[in-house]
Amino acid sequence: MDIVLVRYKVRDDKAAENEALVHGVFDELREKKPPGLRYGTFRLEDGSSFVHLAMIDTPDGSNPLRALESFKRFQADIDERCVEGPDVTELVAVDGYGLTGSA
Repeated sequence: MDIVLVRYKVRDDKAAENEALVHGVFDELREKKPPGLRYGTFRLEDGSSFVHLAMIDTPDGSNPLRALESFKRFQADIDERCVEGPDVTELVAVDGYGLTGSA
């Protein structure tokens, strides 16, 4: 399983646009229901910093997000929206409860 954490900060005037693009991704995910993906997006207290957490467990190791048109739209101008990042970090699970599908 691959676990990826992405953190970035958008310009204050782009926070609502970024959030709308994120909702578009989740709308498409709910419609297509790709297997092997656990995904969440969080906005931090400052209102313009975002964190995405993806847990990818597909047989071929592919990331289902990359196939979504809404995700391509989200990524298309991310650098123009950002004032920091995106900073991508691959995580290695040490232990957990309910996060990766195990008890």
